[in-house]
Amino acid sequence: MTRTTKEHLLLDGAAGKIECVIDLPAGGEHRGVALVAHPHPLFGGSLDNKVAQTLAKTFVELGYVALRPNFRGVGASAGVHDEGRGETEDLLAILDYARARFHAAPPVLAGFSFGAYVQTLVARRVQPERMALVGVAAGFVSGGGGDTLGRGPANSIIIHGERDETVPLANVLDWARPQELPVIVVPGADHFFHRRLQIIKNIIKGSWQR
Repeated sequence: MTRTTKEHLLLDGAAGKIECVIDLPAGGEHRGVALVAHPHPLFGGSLDNKVAQTLAKTFVELGYVALRPNFRGVGASAGVHDEGRGETEDLLAILDYARARFHAAPPVLAGFSFGAYVQTLVARRVQPERMALVGVAAGFVSGGGGDTLGRGPANSIIIHGERDETVPLANVLDWARPQELPVIVVPGADHFFHRRLQIIKNIIKGSWQR
């Protein structure tokens, strides 16, 4: 098991403080930073979400510092839900902090559901090293703004559940098709990847260039 250290911080954002957990590889050495975004805050999403935690742990095992903030209005984060606009600005503020502290650029952008949607907006403003998106909120999703979903870089890792009833697989394929982005479908998986979290980790680690 990879040993890590964990920090729990309140960082500055446009709407006030942003609660953020930072997982650091043991020994202080790192190969970069990975920013992880959680699912929709109006439906219980937080930095403690199991998929978000799995993404963070995966990237720490790959040697990255993983930053996992709470979106506006969640936990100790100030502000109210802003349908992706303010959340994008807050993730950019976290990246500014990460660049200043860890001297790492470009970042890895990772996210789940609404968090994956927001990361495609962040990618319009920064050039990521790579993206890892799970259960992307593609197509119209109530309150999720998925109809304005951004694009993914050619080396993006897109993972979706075969039996996702929250975001139909067809929506993700419609988003990915014009970009010629491969989509990795996990047979039998629902939106939250119950009992299949290890598969997410295995897919990302198996696809990563060391």
